[in-house]
Amino acid sequence: MSNGNKELSLEQLEELLSTLKLRFEKNMHRHQDLEWNDVQAKLEANPEKLWSLHEMEVTCGEPDVVGYDEKTG
Repeated sequence: MSNGNKELSLEQLEELLSTLKLRFEKNMHRHQDLEWNDVQAKLEANPEKLWSLHEMEVTCGEPDVVGYDEKTG
């Protein structure tokens, strides 16, 4: 990870997405109308958000999808 650019390595990205997917699937009751592929595409389009989620994981946070903003997708 490049600290200045806040970018994840490919390995970090794959591990994070795997963790998030497992958590997403475990907690489907929180987001019944969402599909993981849509969430993943949105995350991959926003690398700065992936970096933030990675930092939350590093500090033992557990980010998960809990809602959907109709206006912004």
